[in-house]
Amino acid sequence: MIRVAEEHTFTAIDGAEIFYRHWPSQQQGNNKRAIILFHRGHEHSGRQQDVVDGLNMPEYDCFAWDARGLGKSPGVRGYAENFGVLVKDADVFARHICSKHGFEMEDISVIAQSVGGVIAAAWVHDYAPNIRSLVLASPALKVKLYVPFARASLALMQALGLTKLVPALAFVNSYVKAKWLTHDETRIASYDNDPLITRPIAVNILLELYDTAERLVKDAAAITTPTQFLVSGSDWVVHQQPVKDLYEKLGASSKEYHEFEGFFHDTLGEKDRHLPLAKAREFIEKQFSTAFAEPSLTNADLSGYTFDEAEQLKKPLPTFSLKNLYFAATRANIRFGSNMSHGLKLSVDTGFDSGSTLDYVYENKARSRTFVGGALGEIIDRTYLNAIGWRGIRVRKIHNEAMLAKAAALLRAAQKPVRMMDIAAGHGRYVLDAALAVKADHVLMRDYSELNVTAGRAMIKQHSLENTAQFELADAFDAASIAAVTPKPTLAIVSGLYELFPENSLIQTSLKGVHAALEDDGYLVYTNQPWHPQLELIARTLTSHRQNKAWVMRRRTQREMDQLVAAAGFEKIDQLTDTWGIFSVSLAKRR
Repeated sequence: MIRVAEEHTFTAIDGAEIFYRHWPSQQQGNNKRAIILFHRGHEHSGRQQDVVDGLNMPEYDCFAWDARGLGKSPGVRGYAENFGVLVKDADVFARHICSKHGFEMEDISVIAQSVGGVIAAAWVHDYAPNIRSLVLASPALKVKLYVPFARASLALMQALGLTKLVPALAFVNSYVKAKWLTHDETRIASYDNDPLITRPIAVNILLELYDTAERLVKDAAAITTPTQFLVSGSDWVVHQQPVKDLYEKLGASSKEYHEFEGFFHDTLGEKDRHLPLAKAREFIEKQFSTAFAEPSLTNADLSGYTFDEAEQLKKPLPTFSLKNLYFAATRANIRFGSNMSHGLKLSVDTGFDSGSTLDYVYENKARSRTFVGGALGEIIDRTYLNAIGWRGIRVRKIHNEAMLAKAAALLRAAQKPVRMMDIAAGHGRYVLDAALAVKADHVLMRDYSELNVTAGRAMIKQHSLENTAQFELADAFDAASIAAVTPKPTLAIVSGLYELFPENSLIQTSLKGVHAALEDDGYLVYTNQPWHPQLELIARTLTSHRQNKAWVMRRRTQREMDQLVAAAGFEKIDQLTDTWGIFSVSLAKRR
């Protein structure tokens, strides 16, 4: 039976109106279930009609978007600012479906193909939505580029800025022919004659597709959503090994891997597509056959793969191993550089995770320590400030400010005052910047460090905010002290704090105090660091402000962090994540 789609749009975070199709359920009743479909690269939602009909699941509402820059959605064809924008679009799309069409997140299953599979997997990893299941059809974790050194050449062009200087170099046209996608002659003809097929893909998106896929494979254990893989046995477009690796490392207790011999890349558009579609239908129905339950991660600080990872980083390396010699040389370079770089010297003295270091990173002005160091000192300092972690920190600041602005707008709409409280503000630069932007009625900043409190009070005076802002010495893990603050805040901030402490009991205590401190229907902005590409480098070469010890971090997956927040009495309502997946900033409402 052919199902008829309705056409709609949803508003992305940047205001873009993204087009999507909705195939309503053909059955009456309150047993609401939905399937979100993410199309292949270059394609659009109209080409999902065969999937919707072939699934033969009339009791499910089906939804499919045209990713930005494709199909009927706006934007430069084949382009997005970065891959993270597409992942955030997926998050907004799912939340829109829930609010507009009356679903809960656990009512949703996802079927995603090729590039859409990487977007969907990144969304599940980075945003940890409580969806029921995920079906990945030939996800494009590693595209086959038949030109030698193509990826390295494209990366070099982008690094040199050539893709900005020469517009023609900013895009790559797809080499894929329809006959390499499927044996179905009708599908081949429709692909060749479809005016909405977009052959160019932006170089930055192609490169970040690779980067995101590699990150997902490395951190696959963070994905606990029930996941099924449908893989084509004769795929000319993507490599199979990374897909197998992702499946093997996946943290889900329920997972399946099915390979279809002789299938080309368009697994769900192949001549015998009824075979993988039947597997998808069986898997989705199996997941809906039992009550929804996500694995508890509140004790992940005591056992589990991030616990094991942190414990391994604490162990010294063999003295004469190449890795140990490399890190010893790196430590020596840091000491040498700190003689000329202001930022390195500050971090060596106060800790690379200290409030002083973060304030310097936020300021982002390279400085040499001495006149003799001169230009070399500035170069070293700029290189330090441009480290991937510090770039992520600066994006986190922007995301913090965006979430604080959203929370302030929600409070104003409810005719409530904006009284902000940051329980570990460091020097408070980002808090005051945000407070000024939202015209906060009151700002309370707290920190355990007298150095930070002194610097923060000076910043308050510098901004002439003595009448509305105050900074006090306090412990962010003293629940009673937090709960007793006056006036009661309506907006609490915990940024860059919980990431530094591996013990969940500390975080639970702190969150308990924050919940008690907030007014009813108040908001919490909290951060997390679910991933870092330089975790071992940091542990082996950098020092923490905590007794000048090695800076060994235990990561919390986004699902673990969200569960701790939910257990404290908050409901998460939004999240922003940088395109590298390093830092997230979430907004939750006090229940």
